[in-house]
Amino acid sequence: MMKKTLALALALGMPLALTACGSADSGESAEADGAYKVAVVRQLDHASMNEIRDAITAELDAKAAELGIAITYGDFNGNNDPSTLSQIGAQIVADGYDAIIPIGTTAAQQMAATAQATETPVIYGTVSYPETAGLTGISYVTGTSDALNVELLLDMMLAQNPEVETVGLLYSTSEVNSAPAIETAKAYLDSKGISYLDKTGNTTDEIVAAVNSMLDQVDAVFTPTDNVVMNAELAIAPILTEAGIPHYAGADSFVRNGALATCGVNYTDLGTQTADLALEVLQSGQVPTDFVTVSGDIITVNLDTAAALGVDTGVFSSLGSSMVEVHTTQE
Repeated sequence: MMKKTLALALALGMPLALTACGSADSGESAEADGAYKVAVVRQLDHASMNEIRDAITAELDAKAAELGIAITYGDFNGNNDPSTLSQIGAQIVADGYDAIIPIGTTAAQQMAATAQATETPVIYGTVSYPETAGLTGISYVTGTSDALNVELLLDMMLAQNPEVETVGLLYSTSEVNSAPAIETAKAYLDSKGISYLDKTGNTTDEIVAAVNSMLDQVDAVFTPTDNVVMNAELAIAPILTEAGIPHYAGADSFVRNGALATCGVNYTDLGTQTADLALEVLQSGQVPTDFVTVSGDIITVNLDTAAALGVDTGVFSSLGSSMVEVHTTQE
């Protein structure tokens, strides 16, 4: 997909007015008073989405100060519930926000649906497969994509253990982002003559049960950027590590919660680019017809998990542009 260089037009100098929550009266016009109201909607509360949210709001603050404009932004959490997200969207539209920045695929889908009547601009962050999610070809919707480099992640798995015979594919059937990545993983493993075992769940308890059911059947586990599994990572990481099974997952939030390794984008960079894109939309009044693909091959490894598994993380160093080492956190 086309990559963009995001250019912001310099606005007229105005007193700075930033808040982390709340909104101004719905009757205000961004064009008339130079102030913008932006709603940031996380699909749920977890490390990756929080990192993206923090980067978005930090960039909004920085650009407001730089350009001398006023930005008021609201922070909403949908708790991974479509009904809650729909209610949040209705509130945002009723409150007259000038733009909506949903983080996560389900959040983006709900915000796009809710904003249809008013065509309030929706600039999503971290939707891995916008086409699959039905978020392309909509005049008021754009955003940033963090499509996972599945083959690179599987190459990391094979570099660490060339003798892998069976890979557990752990994901949720309710996550739109997971299906294309899982199909890519299957095709790549087929090309290598490696077998795989599908295990799925749509709640933390189901994911834990899925993990327990594969322990004596797989040599490693792969998970794409799946929010349901991410929510369960703190529970499943100790189970997999104790069984001697490395978990390769789609984002560094998994690794910070105990998975062995990932490769991909820097979510702070992605959040920053998402905020810049939102400001471009607000200031130009035009929504791009394409989305921005944020690519990356940053490798993140968990030193605690690597030590417990007896893995030499040096085997990963030649595969990515850089390597970040982290320890397990409970956040």
